[in-house]
Amino acid sequence: MEPQVKERLLTAREVAEWLVTSSATLCRWRQTGKGPRWVALGDSSPRYRRMDVEKWIEEQASR
Repeated sequence: MEPQVKERLLTAREVAEWLVTSSATLCRWRQTGKGPRWVALGDSSPRYRRMDVEKWIEEQASR
């Protein structure tokens, strides 16, 4: 059995740049539940799994 490789979580800034949008828009999407799934790690800023962002992009394309 192969050991699982832990994926580095993306910051909000990295995701905003990837989606070619502002950090403020990404924040608004988090608040309204419209953006990609995100992870809250204590008091730190939100983090994103690459697979969740990719899934969200695909869902947007199918609308």
